[in-house]
Amino acid sequence: MFKQPLFKVLAITAGLTLALGQVGASPAWNEAGGEKDEALHLKGDPVNGRDVYEVCAACHLPEGWGSKDGTFPQLAGQHGTVIVKQLADIRSLNRDNPTMYPFALPASIGGAQALADVVAYLASLPMSPDNGVGPGTDLELGKQLYADNCVRCHGDQGQGDAEKFYPKLQGQHYEYILRQFREIKANKRKNANPDMVKQVHEFTEQQLLAVCDHASRIKPPADKMAPSADWKNPDFN
Repeated sequence: MFKQPLFKVLAITAGLTLALGQVGASPAWNEAGGEKDEALHLKGDPVNGRDVYEVCAACHLPEGWGSKDGTFPQLAGQHGTVIVKQLADIRSLNRDNPTMYPFALPASIGGAQALADVVAYLASLPMSPDNGVGPGTDLELGKQLYADNCVRCHGDQGQGDAEKFYPKLQGQHYEYILRQFREIKANKRKNANPDMVKQVHEFTEQQLLAVCDHASRIKPPADKMAPSADWKNPDFN
């Protein structure tokens, strides 16, 4: 399944603590240049992207749907620019993600071309019609908060903005969205958009729960979803 022997993955993980201790001030949330820009200017090869994604599929599932409990996000259908940015940020330690770090490194999946390839592959996968949603106890508040605070960047249908690196929220798992909000509020997401950081810091816990619940219920367009929750990726079955 994985392209690196387990002992190498463990060695990389062991070195992460030291690497994190050597990181200085965080770069701007989305400054130009570096591996991100290199990957975005390359043509992605979805055939090689399938091979790269084999490393990712163990956690994000062959379908790219992640887990309904929010442990892993849905990647299928997400803007390629967003995925490239997050991978590049994890690799450069501009986003703390110790679990994913060893599997995102060039030693595990390849360089900038691999990033371009894997997002090309993910773009070909249909999204889950059955993502994890919140409890549904404060939906009117969540809808209003979304309209007042989130539409400008993430769109009225949760469609995001590929050019501005704003992720799609359509079909994303409630628990994953909520965890990102909480990490931003706790200043644990170094690569978060500063405008969003300011907004989230003003939210109460009730408001966080409500707006994440609403966002999790925004479904992708029908033509972007798999025909059923039982769909299996034929590339891995």
